[in-house]
Amino acid sequence: MQKKDSFLVNRLKSVGYAFKGMLILIKTEASIKIQLFIAIVITIAGFYFEISKTEWLVQISMIGLVMSIEGINTAIEYIADFIHPEQHPKIGLIKDVAAGAVFIASIIAVIIAGIIYLPKIL
Repeated sequence: MQKKDSFLVNRLKSVGYAFKGMLILIKTEASIKIQLFIAIVITIAGFYFEISKTEWLVQISMIGLVMSIEGINTAIEYIADFIHPEQHPKIGLIKDVAAGAVFIASIIAVIIAGIIYLPKIL
């Protein structure tokens, strides 16, 4: 009988798998590379314009939300392609809905960035 790993060892393995997944996303997905670039630019802007703690919290939350949903969208695309590699209307619908979720989060993030930065720029 194989010895079970401890709770702590299992958690550390989970973090390792999650980190590996994040690196795969960053290395292989153009959309995540774009989101990461935008996150870096907007973070630099945050320091330049000396945004408030509350603005930082909202900005960081939106960066995390958009990038997380982008990762989930990518996972959905991988699963859909695995299940049905050929083009199929239902698979296309699934991919479109997942992409739509990213789009919604991105639009909200742009609106929030406008609320934070437009008064500082103007």
